[in-house]
Amino acid sequence: MKLTLVGAGPGDPDLITLKAIKALQAADVIMYDALVAPELLDYCKPAALKVYVGKRKGAYSCMQEDINPLIVHYARQYGHVVRLKGGDPFVFGRGYEEADYASQHGLDVAIVPGISSSYSVPASAGVPLTNRGVSESFWVVTGTTKDGQLSRDMQLAAQSSATVIVLMGMHQLAKIVALYESIGKAELPVAIIQNGTTPDERMVAGRVSTIQEQVQTEGIGNPAVIVLGEVAGLPVAGWHKQVQQLALPTQE
Repeated sequence: MKLTLVGAGPGDPDLITLKAIKALQAADVIMYDALVAPELLDYCKPAALKVYVGKRKGAYSCMQEDINPLIVHYARQYGHVVRLKGGDPFVFGRGYEEADYASQHGLDVAIVPGISSSYSVPASAGVPLTNRGVSESFWVVTGTTKDGQLSRDMQLAAQSSATVIVLMGMHQLAKIVALYESIGKAELPVAIIQNGTTPDERMVAGRVSTIQEQVQTEGIGNPAVIVLGEVAGLPVAGWHKQVQQLALPTQE
């Protein structure tokens, strides 16, 4: 009996590791999340059982308390379970909880890291998290804690000179703006990228003081990554989109 936690990456199905693909090919059961690219399930063997356990705000939700025992149930019944999670399973993915529960119930556990949306989504939109002379570090903060509140770490992050990346923060945008304005950072550049690394990627960029109106005007919503810092104000000439359009040469 085995559980393999696999990071599916930020959304683009090409941004998955070879080790993750091998795990999918070997799995007897794949339990996958809402933000996982459906194309990744094509790597699974035909007989594999595919189980959707996605959690999305405002939609049907499979609770974590249900997912943990399901992992053990399927592992005991079928053998090898792959838990396919968006991004990296140990970056706001509750991966440790699942691994610990599985281990306590007798399963062997393996971890396959994934590309986190925290840095790959800004990169796909041409926004560097660090740049010489502009930003020398970055914070990654969850926008919403378990009790539905804005993370207290935002208070510390906002006061630093670092780039701040907020995941799961769109429902807290008004509070984030109010926080930054209260410490005199109303004119700090900010970028918000929705559906990053996918064909549906959209971005708005402005200032803390203007971003809420821009989001409303453009209809930007979840899933999105918020980037606050001077790097969000750097000019983007469009070369980053050329990288996305590159394709591997066809073998003759």
